[in-house]
Amino acid sequence: MERIRVVQWGLGAMGSGMAKLMAGKEGFQLVGGIDSRPDYVGKDLGEVLGVDHLGVQVTDDPASVLDKDKVDCVVIATTSWVEEQMDDLRTILKAGINCVSIAEEMASPEAQSPELAKELDELAKANGVSIIGTGVNPGLSMDMLVVALTAGCHEVTSIEASRVNDLSPYGPTVMRTQGVGLSEEEFLKGVEDGSVDGHIGFPESARMISDALGLGVDRIEQRREPIISTVRRETPHIVVEPGMVAGCKQTLLGYRGDEVVLTLIHPQQVLPELEGQGTGDYITIKGMPEINMQITPEYAGGTATKGIAVNCVPRIVEATPGLKNMLDIPVPAALMGASAYRRRV
Repeated sequence: MERIRVVQWGLGAMGSGMAKLMAGKEGFQLVGGIDSRPDYVGKDLGEVLGVDHLGVQVTDDPASVLDKDKVDCVVIATTSWVEEQMDDLRTILKAGINCVSIAEEMASPEAQSPELAKELDELAKANGVSIIGTGVNPGLSMDMLVVALTAGCHEVTSIEASRVNDLSPYGPTVMRTQGVGLSEEEFLKGVEDGSVDGHIGFPESARMISDALGLGVDRIEQRREPIISTVRRETPHIVVEPGMVAGCKQTLLGYRGDEVVLTLIHPQQVLPELEGQGTGDYITIKGMPEINMQITPEYAGGTATKGIAVNCVPRIVEATPGLKNMLDIPVPAALMGASAYRRRV
């Protein structure tokens, strides 16, 4: 089997996890690692990942490794926002290389940044490559899985999806967007001034679901509420003392006219079990037939994001040129053997 040559851009909590996963898969060859941290630059990528020597040095100069004759795909894990990642995405696409991003807004960038989405699509097509944004959410649990469950429905009148998850596997960027570690007053102020974003990706999930079903969502409303801890919680990236914010409960309402046809609810916090809170994914579809699904505990967030990004690499390398979302490509699957890397049509 010919291996897929991959560069991992960003070696934080998610990026290093994805690279480590690919290092152990027979169908991949890691041919580059990009990161700006001085303590990583110049080191063997295997040393940074804590695996065997890979013979590839980490660099902070993308141009030194982005050679389309030597690289099939870049997996990029640097930010949650399309606009922040655009310069890097332009660099990748102009180099003629396919790309998988875990920036949440990249799941369906046309939802909030239609001009940037158009640019990415045109740039990918002009260079004969494809690009996609994915992750566990958005990308799987509250959009692709929702759409898949409607496949046998005659009609759908409304959808409610909720995800109660543990933020602990994530790094500083996610902690910052969720307001973890702030006081309640700081959290509310952050929501007001935009420094606390909460979950990034609800507009993208709503767009994917509405477009796939023709649900006709023409307006969305979001609200963010702090989850206050009563116990001490500690992760590798943050300490939350009693009285501080441990997470954010976020709700999206999707309207068709004056009717709510889509509800997305996402309370997420670090170490919820310390307060007796279980985790899970729950989907209710009203219509014919009615469907109720639950996964408990949650579809593990950090683990699944790493998995779905890696499992999408063969699909996006095979895809026709352009900007894609998770509903545009064959359903990715765990890469357990040679047949899993081949195109499914």
